Amino acid sequence: MPAASPTAGIPWSALSRLIRLPNQTGTSLLLLPTLWALVLAAQGIPPLSLVAIFIAGAFLMRSAGVILNDLADQSFDRQVRRTKSRPLASGELSRRHALTLLGALLLMAASLLLWLDPMVLWLAPGALALAALYPFAKRWIEIPQAVLGLAFGWGTIMAWAAARGQIEVPVWCLFGATAAWAVAYDTIYAIQDQDDDRRIGVKSSALLFGRRLHLGVGAAYCLMLLLLGIAGWLVNIRWPYYITLLGVAVFFFFQTVQLRKPIAPPCAFAMFRAHTWVGVAILAGLLAGFIA
Repeated sequence: MPAASPTAGIPWSALSRLIRLPNQTGTSLLLLPTLWALVLAAQGIPPLSLVAIFIAGAFLMRSAGVILNDLADQSFDRQVRRTKSRPLASGELSRRHALTLLGALLLMAASLLLWLDPMVLWLAPGALALAALYPFAKRWIEIPQAVLGLAFGWGTIMAWAAARGQIEVPVWCLFGATAAWAVAYDTIYAIQDQDDDRRIGVKSSALLFGRRLHLGVGAAYCLMLLLLGIAGWLVNIRWPYYITLLGVAVFFFFQTVQLRKPIAPPCAFAMFRAHTWVGVAILAGLLAGFIA
């Protein structure tokens, strides 16, 4: 009889769905602010080696983050219509498989640090701590999306340190802008689960804002744009960047108006996914602002 393959019995399909492989919106939303930071730090096109490392790092850390989330929320996910079919919640995948994959992803992410400035090594535990804290934030605070924002924003700090070997004022503006952006788009994402979250006692900014949801999201948009504008001003970026921010502001205005009325879950998800293009537009604006 032929020898059994060492990978036989590994539930590859379930593992790919565990890390949301078919849907990489989350990876894009984590990656794009780090690319903003790299471009702003380089004041133009950053080294391609750094871009490649942060692309890989965003994929690995987002994949690890959703595993941490599903491990923490396994019992909650079984009670939510949208998440009850996830591999861990449904019992399709064991916690042992999830923990093994998590360890492999974190090991690969850690190996990327060897190619970066030593300062990034000291910052890396902060990224892991925030990623691990976020799944539990919805049990403790009314706006767990703020913790997600801090986790995603931390990538800008790491990217800036990788490019310049130090942390300077403009990147703190990017950090705050990224955090505010995450609060806005993840509040929209949370609209999908409002009824289930209310029933099982999970906290979210969508529930906290309630009928004033458009005001909460609109305030986060305004803070994001203000901080992005200050970051550009601090590095003397040119006018195409500010034209881009104006276009993004128009898009945000229309989304805010849309949120004044009840939003169906499919519409909320589409509004959330559109933020990938917001991040791409800002990246293009940054490049144009330095190249023009």
